Amino acid sequence: MNNILGNMPPVVKSLLLLNVIMFIITMLGESQGIPMTRILGGYVFNSPNFEPYQIVTHFFMHGGFFHILFNMFALVIFGSALEQVWGPKRFFIFYIATALGAFFLHQLVGYIEVRNIEEQLIAAGYTDLYSLQDKIVELQNGYIQTFNVIPNTNSLVQDYIAGISTPVVGASGAVYGVLVGFGYLFPNTKLMLLFPPIPIKAKWLVTIMVGIAVYNSFQNNPGDNVAHLAHLGGAIVGFIIVLFWQKDKRKFY
Repeated sequence: MNNILGNMPPVVKSLLLLNVIMFIITMLGESQGIPMTRILGGYVFNSPNFEPYQIVTHFFMHGGFFHILFNMFALVIFGSALEQVWGPKRFFIFYIATALGAFFLHQLVGYIEVRNIEEQLIAAGYTDLYSLQDKIVELQNGYIQTFNVIPNTNSLVQDYIAGISTPVVGASGAVYGVLVGFGYLFPNTKLMLLFPPIPIKAKWLVTIMVGIAVYNSFQNNPGDNVAHLAHLGGAIVGFIIVLFWQKDKRKFY
């Protein structure tokens, strides 16, 4: 373990340790009844649950073991290569910028969707949205079991509850930025997929993953709890930054 950590560049190592520590703290807190994800996850700006610190804390949170495993594996493999090329300071700036870019694209779209639902609720007769939000918070905290809604608006209220009560968590946006950066600098490097175990060049792997994020961003799948827009936001910001930084510079193999 010491050899593995010792061979990592400093920023990647620090990010890995921070994410793992936060994951452990989250698991311990949740097991004691402390709603860590609700406190530190990132909510849309027009949610009563939103707090400014969530802009940063959300990308050190993860939704489960495989979520953090994939993100940290990608960070170590691809982020280490970028940090060795750019140096610690530039890589740190890149990582934070892509994480924030992912968050703001996801939140912008979420804000618009929630605002649209609010307008429909007002048209349906909910003149006091703050009172409705209070009821939702009380429901979340277990103070009440249910509350009365205006007839024929149940599905609209459920969409509203989901919109303001579902936090985004994870470093996936920044990881997608890292993947794009690696694919740009090392386009012809061959990688071995795990499933299926076939070799593929970095540029094609990144193209496929970003393409999937674009496709899923425009799909309305009720059971899908993956923040595809955050993935896309991180990829877009990562591409813009690396394109600017690498002007008139050669790509690596």
